[in-house]
Amino acid sequence: MLRLSNKAFKKGEIPVSAIIVDPVKNKIVSSAINQTKAKKNPILHAEIVAITKALKLSSSNRLDCFDIYVSLEPCPMCAAAISNVKLRTVYFCAEDKKSGGFINGPKLIYSKNIHYKPKFYYGFNENIFSDLMKKFFKKKRVN
Repeated sequence: MLRLSNKAFKKGEIPVSAIIVDPVKNKIVSSAINQTKAKKNPILHAEIVAITKALKLSSSNRLDCFDIYVSLEPCPMCAAAISNVKLRTVYFCAEDKKSGGFINGPKLIYSKNIHYKPKFYYGFNENIFSDLMKKFFKKKRVN
């Protein structure tokens, strides 16, 4: 995941990456980085791109037997998408205190209006991914 986040950083994208895994087969189903700048589309977050790829491969509208690993806490849009496709478990590395949608911000995943609530765990290598985000935004302010 760090390799993917670094790839996004080098491309000038916010360094967020997502990987969808089939835990039974212990196999990566799809992976993605943010593509908001490259494709000039603000909704192409890494999670959305990875979900779209996985849905195409699975020929289904649900991903309920898969897990997603994300370098940064999913935003509200991505949290809703994760819920809608019914991903089994969400693992994210760093919190997004400003724009997060799971444990920060609107805490969408706790909303009574969200029908499917995946299990989630967070705080894996948080310092590494937080430092990469800080480095990205520091570089952006200098340019």
